Formats: sequence, structure tokens, C-alpha cells
Amino acid sequence: MALVTNSLNILNEEDKEALDLPRISEDEKSSATRKLYIESYGCQMNFADSEIVASILRENDFATTSKIEEAELILLNTCAIRENAEQKVRNRLQHLVPFKNKRKNVKIGILGCMAERLKTKLLEEEKIVDMVVGPDSYRDLPNLISEVEDGHKAVNVFLSREETYADITPIRLNSNGVTAMISIMRGCDNMCSFCVVPYTRGRERSRDAHSIVKEATDLFNQGYKEVTLLGQNVDSYKWKSVDNSIVSFANLLEMVAQVSPDLRVRFSTSHPKDITDDVLYTIKKYDNVCNYIHLPAQSGSSRILELMNRTYDREWYIGRINRIREVLGQECGISQDMIAGFCTETEEDHQETLSLLDYVKYDYGYMFSYSERPNTPAAKKLTDDVPEDVKSRRLAEIIARQREHSLERNQLCVGKTYKVLVEGFSKRSKEQLSGKNDQNKIVVFPKENFKLGDYVNVLITECSSGTLIGKAI
Repeated sequence: MALVTNSLNILNEEDKEALDLPRISEDEKSSATRKLYIESYGCQMNFADSEIVASILRENDFATTSKIEEAELILLNTCAIRENAEQKVRNRLQHLVPFKNKRKNVKIGILGCMAERLKTKLLEEEKIVDMVVGPDSYRDLPNLISEVEDGHKAVNVFLSREETYADITPIRLNSNGVTAMISIMRGCDNMCSFCVVPYTRGRERSRDAHSIVKEATDLFNQGYKEVTLLGQNVDSYKWKSVDNSIVSFANLLEMVAQVSPDLRVRFSTSHPKDITDDVLYTIKKYDNVCNYIHLPAQSGSSRILELMNRTYDREWYIGRINRIREVLGQECGISQDMIAGFCTETEEDHQETLSLLDYVKYDYGYMFSYSERPNTPAAKKLTDDVPEDVKSRRLAEIIARQREHSLERNQLCVGKTYKVLVEGFSKRSKEQLSGKNDQNKIVVFPKENFKLGDYVNVLITECSSGTLIGKAI
């Protein structure tokens, strides 16, 4: 799953503003008498989980607020995938100390992956924290809140093999009313050596396909025009119905696409070992399934990929890229995740990563320097032996190469017309609208008489490495 905070990425400036900051809850119109403030960090799954939390707590008389001073319950939904992600939360907690001292009745809870990783240790290290709740324990929140209000600390970090929250209708926080996320599965079985996700989100389990289609249908009936199907590895989605028939991810993608031709469908994240030709042909078959795939590589070196336990090598990955281009064409948007300076990485390994970038020419990417996470296989069995200055230099070279390719790919769009879904105003001007095309590229154009949620045909007249600029035709 691509991170949406703490990543060094090649995106347009508008996306960067959203990605570099935690997402906070919004003011909810409700008759509830208690106020809940949520900050979400990390990947899209965390943001989707916060919407589930808001729904559960609405039944317990809580309404969300964007004003922290109004809240009697503050929840931080956390990420543990990198050390910087956890440090950001710890810094935020320090900022909350004076606030908590002034308002003794305010309760603070840590949710998500950091809660699952550190468990009761968080209560010992961060004294102002009242409650620690793992990703599979959100149904227990009302009981945990009651326990805290009775003067006790509360913890539930039980990992489930069944929980998918399929029956809970999320409350769409910070919604533009146009795009929404649908969680289709939870957990991960891939066991990449650098990753904490299997330990913080548990084993992989897929959600009832019919509940997913119903959620997409309900969103479309409410006026939403785009849904993103979310999972740590969507390609391994597999759900067995009562008649023992199997629904694969390609099947599910088709089911959601058939909700309406006016409902755009995206998905994230794909794993190179699992993405099938069936998925590619489903994308090709349905115009409303976006012609874009996020396909993390992590490294261009087969030796490093083996150490990472990615279960594919460079040649396999390139074969998947070639197949995507064959089936979906050269215009299909492809983005990447890349890690610089993994354990034992040599200069030759790094050059292989740069050459992979040159071969694929991704539209954009999310790039990191390696950050060792405690208790992962890499931390236990490998030595984090690449000096920080070398990691930083290699990361800078990867970013620079990606920026070149992003500009090159965007320049190919100039002179072409794309169907753009309007998601809001440009951050720079209320006279400009902003939305995405089929390939997940941000497009900015004069607003004229168009409005949020409109599909607009836009002729691209110029570009930067992160944004397409055009005019409606």
C-alpha cells in the first residue's frame, strides 16, 4: 500500500499538500452530544479505517469535529511503516500535553498500526495516552471508552482472522462528495522482510463481495462518481460465497464496474507476483475502470528483491510491465514504490534500480530511504549497513530520475484531450478547477461554468512534472 504521508514522492504540488499532513475529522452534522476529533496518518487504509471508527462511535453519541478544542475524545490513527511516521505521532502527542493538562476530562486514544506494534508500551512511554486500540478492535471502542471514563487505562490489540467491518457503513470524513474509498480486504500474507504490516494488521482476509458492491451502489446513488477499492494486496482478493463459488479480484472489479458506467473505479495496491491478465483484460473491457496501476517494485536488483522476500525478480517484474503495456497500451498510467539503501545494497544494485526506472518510465512514484523496523525479518536477520549519507544520495538520484520521467510522460499528454472528473478547486486559484484523468494525473483548467462532480473533456496545453494544464472543449 502506498503511503500518503512521510513519503518523498513525485506528485503535483496540490497532492503534496494533502499527503504531507495528517487528515483530520470534519464537522459532522448530527444530533450527537459528544465531540470526537480524529487525526489520520499513513496509508489510505488508515483513512478508510477512521471512517469506520466514526461510524461505530456515532452509535455511541459521538459526532466528529474539526475543532480539537471542542472534542472530549481525541483519536490519532497511526502508521508504523517507518520510524519517521511514528516520530510524527510522538511529536503530536507532546503538543497535546498542555491541552490535556488544561482539560482533564479529555481522553486521548492511539489507534492503528503504531498501537498494534507497541501495545501497552505506548501507555508507559506516552503518559497522556488513555487508550490503545489495534486495527481489528474498533468495534470494542465504546467499551474501551467507558473503561477510560471510569478512570482506567484501556487496551485492545487483538488481531482477528475474520474481522472485515463489512456490515459497517463508513462516515465519509473530509469528503468532497465525489470520490470515496472502499476497503475490500484487510491484512497481508506477503511477509516482505522490511515490512511491519503483517504484524500490525494481521493475516489476509477478504470482505464479502456483495457488501462491497452494495457500498459502491449506495455511494453512486448518493452522488459519488468514483470509488477506490483498497487492500494491502488487492490482487490476492478471494472470497467464497455460500454456494462455494470463488470471487477473484478480476471478478470483483467487474462487479463494481457494472454498478454504473458513470462510476469510475480505481484500486490500490497491486503486487507484481499476483496481478493477472484477467485483471488487465477487465480494465480494458470497462471504460469506467481507470487505466492506471500502482505496481510497487521496491528495487531494480534481483539480489535485493530476494533479500526483501518480494517473491519475484527483476525479469518477472519487467515481464508484468511489458504485459500491462501490451494489453492496456503505452498510455496506461503506472506508478511505483522504491526503497533506497536496503540492507547490503551496493552501488551496482542501486544502478539496477535506476535502470529499471529508465526502462519503465513511471508516471510518478513514492520513494523512501530504508528505515529498519523492529521485529521484522530484516531487522532480525540482516544488517542495516548502508550509511545514511549514501542512502540520502541514492534516494536523491532516484527522485531526480523519476522527476525526469514524470515530465517526459506528462509531455506526451500535451495536445491530447482527456475526460476529467472535477474533484475541487485548484489550490492556487478559485478560478481554476482540479481533477484527475483516467491515468490518475492531476489536471487543472479554468472553471467556467463547470462544477464539482462534472466530467469535463479537457485539452492539455502545457504541463509540469506533476500537473497537466489545459482548457475545456
